[in-house]
Amino acid sequence: MATFFGEVLSVYSRAVEEDDEEELDENEEDEQIRRELEEKRAVHLHWSPEITESLRSGNKLQCSSFILAVGHNAASFLSAYVLASANWDAAGRALAWNERSRSGTGQSGEESACVFYRHKDDPSVLICNVTCYIAEDQLFEWTEKVFDCLQSRELAVTVLSDRSVADYKTPDYLSSSSAPFLRSLHSSAFGDRPVCPSLEQPNIITGLPAAVLNHCQVHRIAAVVYQCYSDVAGPDSVTVENYKPVLNKLGRSIQVDSSLSTDVLRKFLRSAEIQSNLYI
Repeated sequence: MATFFGEVLSVYSRAVEEDDEEELDENEEDEQIRRELEEKRAVHLHWSPEITESLRSGNKLQCSSFILAVGHNAASFLSAYVLASANWDAAGRALAWNERSRSGTGQSGEESACVFYRHKDDPSVLICNVTCYIAEDQLFEWTEKVFDCLQSRELAVTVLSDRSVADYKTPDYLSSSSAPFLRSLHSSAFGDRPVCPSLEQPNIITGLPAAVLNHCQVHRIAAVVYQCYSDVAGPDSVTVENYKPVLNKLGRSIQVDSSLSTDVLRKFLRSAEIQSNLYI
């Protein structure tokens, strides 16, 4: 402020100071909300007491084969053809809360939508069924936390993934009778032969399968993703059985039941359908 004689005086303005205080309070409140949201969206792993004690001692899980199923059809396939035997124990679960998933509300093992199973006779074989939605900002954390618990030497990773045929890009006409079908994508360290054709460009994999494959590529882990394109949105027996060629690969390390009855498969599909309705 200038006086009549041109002298400049400093003027105290209570209004300006109050505005600054209000803005500071709002910034602190926004920061607090952001921190609380980040904590709520954090991925939490809950292992069995035996595994937890081993990890606390600095020992990673000795894992030769990690099989991950993402989606209700993929998870139903493993549940029906592999996990139906009595040779598996629930080893842990992952909780990841987000707007589309309730998998962060404290469900116990079998109720969780992301469960780990360990083979009784061969503890180096680990299976994970994921039927909940993992948000984009949680993918890296989920992948890093899970693989940080596994020894990576001589580890082989197999991922089964559900995908809508509407996302499949091809210059040719794709009739409804063509679906479901399998496509594969693998890391450079994968030395085996996939059971189906490779995923054609410009098609890509997304979500958790992509995060896992990317991790395996960076860390030189042998990994393959089998993506099943289906024209059915929910759990479907035809889509589930389309994963059966993978049994020839899984059967090398674990016992599988390739002669599964229709009634048993229908039971798993009913359970999957009920669960899928919870996460819409």
